Amino acid sequence: MSLLSDVLVILLNGLQQGAIYVLLAVGLSIILGTLKFVNFAHGALYLVGTYAGLFVALNVPLSNGKLAEWGFSSFGLDIGFLAALLFVPLFVFGVGLLMERYLARAFYDRPDTEQILVTFGLAIVVQELFRVLFGSNSLPFEQPERILSVGSFPGIPVSGPIALPIVGNFPQWRLWVIGITAVLVALVYLLVEYTDFGLVVRAGTRDAEMVRLLGIKITRPYIVVFGIGAALAGVAGVVGGPLNPVNPTIGNEILVPAFLTVVIGGVGSIAGAVLGGVLFGLTQAILVATYSAWAQVGLYALAAVILLVRPQGLLGEAEVAS
Repeated sequence: MSLLSDVLVILLNGLQQGAIYVLLAVGLSIILGTLKFVNFAHGALYLVGTYAGLFVALNVPLSNGKLAEWGFSSFGLDIGFLAALLFVPLFVFGVGLLMERYLARAFYDRPDTEQILVTFGLAIVVQELFRVLFGSNSLPFEQPERILSVGSFPGIPVSGPIALPIVGNFPQWRLWVIGITAVLVALVYLLVEYTDFGLVVRAGTRDAEMVRLLGIKITRPYIVVFGIGAALAGVAGVVGGPLNPVNPTIGNEILVPAFLTVVIGGVGSIAGAVLGGVLFGLTQAILVATYSAWAQVGLYALAAVILLVRPQGLLGEAEVAS
């Protein structure tokens, strides 16, 4: 392989990893920017999305955990990846609605430290629940081979290598992750920026009391915003599951990079979340390919440099810093 092809492969791998960060960061950013709620349980929503996607798409053997002890030899409906991509976001959206109604809403006017403690505690509870049920071992989440297979139509291949100019063979599923992320982020941006719902949400962010005086029940768009953020975390779990080990610790492992992505991009900025996710993904891919031992350190170093130069984040408003 030539130097140019090596560079392009690293860039594509960075965009794929950045896409997972973007999905998580956009959800975090709209919740934090709109509701002023610090949700440290966002990684738990990613965890739920990953296991729910595994349950819907496949049927995997169980070797430890309480489910295995109770006689369940396998886990999953095995109805295909497309079904997981359709139903899991709806399920996690519902989980987000319940979380907003019965947990987050009670802490909107409480200090950030209390929000962090209660949501991080919830994340630990969810992680340990999954550890008890499924054990600590990783479960295999195989990449889908085809989608939209109906009757004699073989469907669209999404697994295996695809020949790209200059790059050569590159895993198709990584490109699909990038494409799915781009479509979803564009839809969320259009919803927030160009609809009446988005107008109410943005107005409520600036002056919730005035919105209430206009006769608008602000809690309704708030709960939907929380649900959308949760659904994006669920999608990240579904599309990212086949690319990483699936075990009960994945939610907390990805939480800190996701929060750093929001902070360096600018709280409340969808474009900032995208920019931050791409920068993080590219930085990680470059360091893994060159100095792998410094991959994680590099992310924190990048965040520190950006925040020293621009405390409100790359595309954040100055008011956020104050």
